[in-house]
Amino acid sequence: MPELSKARSKKQDSGWRGSADGWLEAAYDALKESGIDAVRVMPLAKRLNLSRTSFYWFFQDREELLAALLTRWRDKNTGGMVKQCEGYAESICEAILNVFECWLNPDLFDSQFEFAVRSWALQSEEVSAEIAAADLTRINALTAMFRRFGYDHEAADVRARTIYLTQIGYISMKMEEGITERFQRIALYVGVFTGETPKQRELDRFFGTFGYAEKTTGVFVPLADTFAKVPAAR
Repeated sequence: MPELSKARSKKQDSGWRGSADGWLEAAYDALKESGIDAVRVMPLAKRLNLSRTSFYWFFQDREELLAALLTRWRDKNTGGMVKQCEGYAESICEAILNVFECWLNPDLFDSQFEFAVRSWALQSEEVSAEIAAADLTRINALTAMFRRFGYDHEAADVRARTIYLTQIGYISMKMEEGITERFQRIALYVGVFTGETPKQRELDRFFGTFGYAEKTTGVFVPLADTFAKVPAAR
């Protein structure tokens, strides 16, 4: 796909023609809602209540918009996951919990976006290649995380693949779990993936990240009514 066009003046980038970000956001929403066939100039113009010609102030053609969508996906999902793999942790259990934040926080990893791009790849060899490259990058990041905590290369690689392929399976099958149901399984998942039992303080920190506390085994309550609830995990 062609490189993004050079930035135009602020006057051109906003106002009655919309903006590059506005067109990209509309494309992102359309992709997640209806798939890649919905990401076309005329339907997006109708969605934005703008003229079709406004699109060409910001993008050369549809292919350039699609390239921008893929860039957004790489930056958000692969970038977010790699960042969590490299985040500070005192133990491998804490490191895994850092990664688990991706599956519960769409600001770190957008599972619906992931599903949409993987579906798009079924129609595009180029996108399929992007998926393969992203998978490798993510698995390598997980492997490096295990290596950091003393696992040999083979064990680190297999554990990394187990975590990653399990989560991609969740996404591909569009599995949904309530927040309590997901939380109840966290400690066991950590044990399966690492061979170690997470400390209660590590779990408490993780649950607290999402505004919850475990009062008794399997019973989670919001720390405060003002906390935003975590969306159903996928």
